[in-house]
Order: sequence, then C-alpha cells, then structure tokens
Amino acid sequence: MAPATATSTIELTGVGRTYTRGKKTVQALTGVDLTIRQGEFITLFGPSGCGKSTLLRLIAGLDTQTTGDISVFGTTPKQASGRKDIAWIPQSSALLPWLDIKRNASLSSVINKRADRSGATTRKPEDAVDILNEIGLADFLESRPEQLSGGMRQRASIARGFAQGAPLMLMDEPFSALDELTRDTLRLRLLELWDRHKKTIVFVTHSAQEAVLLSDRVVVMSPRPGRIRQVVDIDFPRPRSWELVETPEFVAKVAEVKQILWSAWEGDE
Repeated sequence: MAPATATSTIELTGVGRTYTRGKKTVQALTGVDLTIRQGEFITLFGPSGCGKSTLLRLIAGLDTQTTGDISVFGTTPKQASGRKDIAWIPQSSALLPWLDIKRNASLSSVINKRADRSGATTRKPEDAVDILNEIGLADFLESRPEQLSGGMRQRASIARGFAQGAPLMLMDEPFSALDELTRDTLRLRLLELWDRHKKTIVFVTHSAQEAVLLSDRVVVMSPRPGRIRQVVDIDFPRPRSWELVETPEFVAKVAEVKQILWSAWEGDE
C-alpha cells in the first residue's frame, strides 16, 4: 500500500489494469502515478477508450488494479467505500422511480445510519433538502423522477451525492447526456456546491472546455493502454463564471490541453 501524505486524499503508484477476454488480453491502464490533495477538483480528460472511467472505478473500489497501489484516505478503495468515504455520481441519474426527489436525495442518510449502527462508519450525511434548494430544486421536492427533465434528474443525482456526506466524490461524465444549455448551467451549479461543501472531486469528461472550466488540474490521458500524458495546472481565480470562457487566456488554455491530447495520440500511431 502506497503511503498517503498528510494532505492527500488519493495516492496512485504504478497502477495498471489488464482484462482477459477469452484468449485476448487487453491492457486498459499502465504505469499511472498520481497524487490528489484534499479539496482539489481534478478532471480526467480524454476521448472514449483511454481508461478514464476504468481509473475512476479503481479509485471507487468497484474494480481492482492488476498492478500498483491505490490509497484513499490512507486505506484501500474498498475499505474507504465501506466507510462511506466515497460518493459515486454516474452518467445517468439512477434515481429510484417510486420515490420523490426529496426521498431519493435522502437515501444516503438511511444507508449511513444503518452503517453507523453496525460500526462501519461514523460519516454523517448532510441535509438533502438544503442541497436540493442550493441546486435549484426547491419547488420539486415531492416530484418523482418521471415528472422532471433530464437536467433536473441529474441535479437530484448530484444533490444525493453531496448529501451523502462523503469527503470524496467521483463523477463519471455526469453531464454527457444533457443538452448544451443544461450542461452549462449545471457546471456552474456544481462549482458552487463544491466551493460551499469543500469536497474532493475526481471528474471524468471528454470535453476540454468543461475540464478547464471546472478544474484545479486536468489529467490528460494517452491512448490505450491508458497512461497520464501530462497534468495541466489550471490557475484561473475562483469563483469562476461564464465570462471566463470568453477570455483569450481561457481559449488558450483549452487549446493547450487539446494539443497535449493530440500529441499523445499522434505519437501512438
């Protein structure tokens, strides 16, 4: 187990993942080294097939690396997940259709209370209603998922993740199925929630603009077998707004991130 530093949330050392499919071996990741500090917003950036989601699943404890070590809060990902230290936000909202939005967002409270009684965790959930209000769903607490738009369902999913009270949030392309206007709105809502609730976020996207707007650092992934091509610091001041997107500095940073990606893929050919 790689030692975690005093200020680190995640430590990855020499991480690789190989899958066997019949007689074929597929190497999804190789030689991944990365340290993520508490309170950072980190984005894994790259097109489909470069290992972003695989890496996120390893951090979440949903899969196990073939080589290397992963430490989450000084323990294994599965142990951290068992302590309810990790919240997972998927691409789809994954809301329970028979519950209203308030009860969907409050599910983590019930789960954590049960885990607390068993001694598995002392993690305390946050107030789901407060977070639903923060994310713009105050008027829809008693609505069921089928009564809401896709963007509103995804807001509820994000609120549920924040309400869990976990210090680490893993987000796997949560805006990919939404229209452009809805994505833009939710990106800023997410930044507002992150700033208020002081979570560590690891976010997956294939949008360079989204990565630069949201992140403290962008981890640019190379083609399979996935590896880290470069980690780009994003030093724009916070809080951020859409005015930033129109500035020459922002456009140049997006171009820089894209160029690193293109160079990685051209070098692989």
